[in-house]
Amino acid sequence: MAYDWWDELNANWIWDEPEDDPDLDEFILGPKLTKVLQGKDAPAGDGKPQVDGVEVPDELPILPLRGVVVYPQTGVPLTIGQPRSIRLVDDAVSGARLVGLVASKDPEKENPGPEDLYQVGTLASVHRLFRAPDGTIRLLVQGLSRIRVQEFVATEPYLKAKVLAHPESLEGGLEVEALARSVRGQFERIAELIGTIPQELVASILDLENSLQVAYLIANLQRMELADAQTVLEYDSLRDKLQKLVEFLTREIEVLEVGQRIQNEARSEIEGMQRDYFLREQLKAIQRELGEMDEAAAEVEELRKKIDAARMPEEADKQARRELDRLSRLNSAAAEYGVIRTYLDWLVSLPWAHGTEDNLDIRHARKVLDKDHYGLKDVKERILEYLAVRKLRHERQDELAKSTRDDTIRREREGVILCFVGPPGVGKTSLGRSIASALGREFVRISLGGVRDEAEIRGHRRTYIGALPGRIMQALRRVESRNPVFMLDEVDKLGSDFRGDPSSALLEVLDPEQNSEFRDHYMEVAFDLSQVMFITTANSLESIPGPLRDRMEIIRLSSYTENDKQAIAKGYLIPRQLAENGLRKNEVKFGNDAIRSLIRSYTREAGVRNLERQIGAVCRKVVTKIAEGETQTVKINAGLVREYLGPPKYYHMEDITRRTSLPGVVTGLSWTPSGGDVLFIEATRMPGSKGFQLSGQLGDVMQESAKAALSFVRSRAEKLGISADFFQNTDIHLHVPAGAQPKDGPSAGVTMVTALVSLLTGRPIKAHVGMSGEITLRGQVMPVGGIKEKVLAAHRAGLKTIILPERNEVDLEELPAEVRSKLEFHFVRTMDEVLQVALAPAKGGRERANGAGSKSPRKGAKKPAKANA
Repeated sequence: MAYDWWDELNANWIWDEPEDDPDLDEFILGPKLTKVLQGKDAPAGDGKPQVDGVEVPDELPILPLRGVVVYPQTGVPLTIGQPRSIRLVDDAVSGARLVGLVASKDPEKENPGPEDLYQVGTLASVHRLFRAPDGTIRLLVQGLSRIRVQEFVATEPYLKAKVLAHPESLEGGLEVEALARSVRGQFERIAELIGTIPQELVASILDLENSLQVAYLIANLQRMELADAQTVLEYDSLRDKLQKLVEFLTREIEVLEVGQRIQNEARSEIEGMQRDYFLREQLKAIQRELGEMDEAAAEVEELRKKIDAARMPEEADKQARRELDRLSRLNSAAAEYGVIRTYLDWLVSLPWAHGTEDNLDIRHARKVLDKDHYGLKDVKERILEYLAVRKLRHERQDELAKSTRDDTIRREREGVILCFVGPPGVGKTSLGRSIASALGREFVRISLGGVRDEAEIRGHRRTYIGALPGRIMQALRRVESRNPVFMLDEVDKLGSDFRGDPSSALLEVLDPEQNSEFRDHYMEVAFDLSQVMFITTANSLESIPGPLRDRMEIIRLSSYTENDKQAIAKGYLIPRQLAENGLRKNEVKFGNDAIRSLIRSYTREAGVRNLERQIGAVCRKVVTKIAEGETQTVKINAGLVREYLGPPKYYHMEDITRRTSLPGVVTGLSWTPSGGDVLFIEATRMPGSKGFQLSGQLGDVMQESAKAALSFVRSRAEKLGISADFFQNTDIHLHVPAGAQPKDGPSAGVTMVTALVSLLTGRPIKAHVGMSGEITLRGQVMPVGGIKEKVLAAHRAGLKTIILPERNEVDLEELPAEVRSKLEFHFVRTMDEVLQVALAPAKGGRERANGAGSKSPRKGAKKPAKANA
């Protein structure tokens, strides 16, 4: 039963019989029953069973109750809506007004039958009846006494049953008195905690002397489960009823006290916030009277001074002052206060007018660049050119200003945007820091590898929670300079997804015509990036979108030669590793043979990262020996390198000679983002019928090159000295080892043809020969890219003879002279020339010219020549 059932008793009731209208309070407390118990106004009776002076009929209409139990000596409001229940009430009101109230075991069942009802119920009298407009009837009933259902005698039009009076056992004694007092005290405590039960009602209940009536009235006012409420009704003993109530009321008090404590804590917190607010407002009023500023006003004034000192452009200055005015009108506890405060912090902390002055001393710049990096001639020359232009423009700025005064379209561009492209480990990233040192500028670097969100570049809009500027603005704030050397590392590894395309956002950053007014989404005002020197780095240009690539000046950094690596190791890597491992210069000496052994046998790379790791490994071995007292100084030679690092990982020419000694294996040259490399193409034959199998994780272009190679060989079989029907009973398998590495491109065409001809003629390739070139079905050799990296890879691997397309001869100008002098180049136009140079002589005597019986190279073909010729 809910605590607020009292409200039901204060509704507008209509009495069917006004002369029976009792006072409502007397009805609740049951004064008539009290009089009966006291022997007053007792009915004469006719000899039928009575309980507490109340006559119990033999047969009663039974009104099923859902979710509620009505106790004797209590008044309860009920709402009747079922047709059979309405019929029952109408009949009862027209008669003796007595009904049997029995609770249903399942409150959810709409029409409970005899089997769904409890056996013990209450004889009740209908005192009030109100017919609502929705067709329901609202009753006010008063429990009279307990009854027990013997059997149901009718189910239509409503339930009727034979009942017996079922009086309670009223014990006395100290225990019952103690339990009764405990129940009264606990009920009084509950009334205080919930505050919805009228005090008059509480006082009236506590004044009652009849313990049974007190028990029923208090149980009627509690929020009890149906089973517990029915248990209280069914207990015959007054002691058991009181004991059950004590247990329930004790638990209920604990629950209410916990709830009240929670409410008090929440109320205290709210009151504390209100108190703080009032005190702050009073403090502001006091400070105004004293001519002082509060904390928020002081913060606004401090920001105003920072805005004045920042020397922002007009647009940014207006935006900052507009936001500052909004901030001054907000309460510091407002949510938007922190957002605006953070925004203004970003605005005033950006280097709007702060920059570094360039050191235009070209000799100084050359000295710094040469000190930090070996080689890299193209890059150093470009930086010196930039400095020279800056110096000349500075000296002639007045003259240049007059000549460009009337040009409103073309603006002066001060920055430079470079893109360093090259394999890993050649010094692209460290070169940026060296350039900044040479120019006297600050250096800042951000890595773009794996960035997929456009907001990483342009920032988030301020409408988002936790919004921040993009990484460009963050880096400039961190470096506190408007003209740093800004390195965007790994620009070729940008991604894109549903969050946007970061490479598209970079179009504005890296465009000299646009970046003078770069607008970050968070800042919302233009920032001038035109004086920033942007340097991007990449391993490959293929993955960089065309529009972005077009905005950058590409400078290629090629692989290092063996001599380059040796010089870098002596001048840079060894001193750095000695310092990192705590060694003195006189404690370790690396001989030239040791460095060459490290380069040739323990590393095979375009850069020098692995070389430095191996040098570090050797130094750590020496440190261990010195720490153990075994030696004081060590001179590293090739023998000690093998002792410290174990067996060689790479073999200079031995592996190539061994693998190409069999017919069908040819050495090709390839290009990768990590630099050039050598690869082997292997061909084998087996009995079959025109099968052609490819393996080695080859891409579509490379597979097409293989098919073109086979078609060319079949079309020239007789001229090549191969049986014309060799393919009728033969399957051919073409394989490119390192199968875990994907491969693609057309430049292996000449290598595939050579491998097939070597297999079918039985003539192995010369061990020192490497080649690269695309073929046509007619046997023409077409030019390919990546020549410089491929030739450097061939030189690292120990090859001596290189076969290249004739139109790639101009690419050799980029090669270092030391490499060109050690290699022999053959520039060819047809496959006949390739086969003549690459294949070893046929067994049994004179080699057949071109491998196909021709007497001499075609007229106009390039003869073998030294690269330095």
